[in-house]
Amino acid sequence: MPSPNSSNGRDDSGKFLPGNAGGPGNPHAGRVSKLRAALLNAITEDDITAVAKAIVESAKLGDVAAAKLLFERCLGRPGAGDDSDDQAAGRNRILGLLATPQLGARHEA
Repeated sequence: MPSPNSSNGRDDSGKFLPGNAGGPGNPHAGRVSKLRAALLNAITEDDITAVAKAIVESAKLGDVAAAKLLFERCLGRPGAGDDSDDQAAGRNRILGLLATPQLGARHEA
């Protein structure tokens, strides 16, 4: 909201005027960029594949958190109202099955 004593680079409705530089931006963006680059330089495609396989195996053994991560990353998070009752019931059934010890035992044999 503009200050009553000055325009702060905004019009009467609070919108930025042409030429206004906005704000200072994210003060941590440079550091985050360097950290992201360091992480990407430290891992290989084989590392990503190994981690993905470990998540899949954990999900198969009944780790619900691993299953949820796998589904959300591969299928996307369901948005509000995106699921039909059948889709929600199916996803809940799969998560329930993954949570049962019998499923994990069956895959280990």
